[in-house]
Amino acid sequence: MNALTQEFKDVWRKPNNALMQIIVLNIIIFAVINLVWVVMVVIGQGKSFSEFTQFFYMPAEFGDFIWRPWTLFTYFFTHQNPLHILFNMLILYWFGVIVRDYLGNSKVIALYIFGGIVGGLLQLLCFNTIPYFVKLNPELGIIGSDAAMYGVVIGAATYRPRLELHLLLFGAIKIVYIAAAIVLLSLIGVASYSSDAGLATNVTKIGGVLIGYIFVKQYEKGRDWSMPVMNLLNWASNLFRKRTTPKTNYAKANNQKTSSHKSKGAYSPNPSQEDIDAILDKISAHGYESLTTEEKQILFKASQKK
Repeated sequence: MNALTQEFKDVWRKPNNALMQIIVLNIIIFAVINLVWVVMVVIGQGKSFSEFTQFFYMPAEFGDFIWRPWTLFTYFFTHQNPLHILFNMLILYWFGVIVRDYLGNSKVIALYIFGGIVGGLLQLLCFNTIPYFVKLNPELGIIGSDAAMYGVVIGAATYRPRLELHLLLFGAIKIVYIAAAIVLLSLIGVASYSSDAGLATNVTKIGGVLIGYIFVKQYEKGRDWSMPVMNLLNWASNLFRKRTTPKTNYAKANNQKTSSHKSKGAYSPNPSQEDIDAILDKISAHGYESLTTEEKQILFKASQKK
């Protein structure tokens, strides 16, 4: 038990570890919700469980949403079904690693959050303005990281469409084809899903798809939409730190660490482990694409020695 607790602590202590932190947060909320459900059933209050989950579900009706606006954020960190969270976290990890390695830690956070927010807002818009959706208004609302996860998936596929993933039974498939299949299934689900909640979830997925594509295209044009998100998170984290604790901006620290090597001039012909660690820190914070040609050559030479 102590080893498991230590593992969870290490996830939060390690800098530039947003992907695993998002996954762990989803798992913690899943565990808490299901433990509450078990306890309420045992004490004979199972019927009251839906009242508890209303604090996490994002309602479809605008009138309900204005009384629970925080659900625009809580819904995409919340799952009840074990298979739902299992598949979502696996896909998030596979594609999140691609985004992290190429674009950096901050892009994983921004794509996940933007995907969830845009997906939730699109669901709210559709179920309150379009007659087809209005008559199918889900009573409870939606939960699940589908929209947020799709933002990361499409972001990875947009930036590196020719990259291949090796899938069981299918072999190597370019992620652009995987993304295309995801979009197609989501569109079909909007018109043919058997349950109202399932239909609403497919609507949110389309929101994640749209923001994933637009986010990366804007990034390629030099517009980094992750900056406002990271600034807000840094501000929020600083509020909870003790005043005696120095405020640390990991991204800034990594930049300074890497810059300190650059300021000395060119790297030595035989770079030290400290040089390599600085380059790896830079990748974690800002992605592989942020490296200079010299830094990429150093990494390549280091990998050849292993």
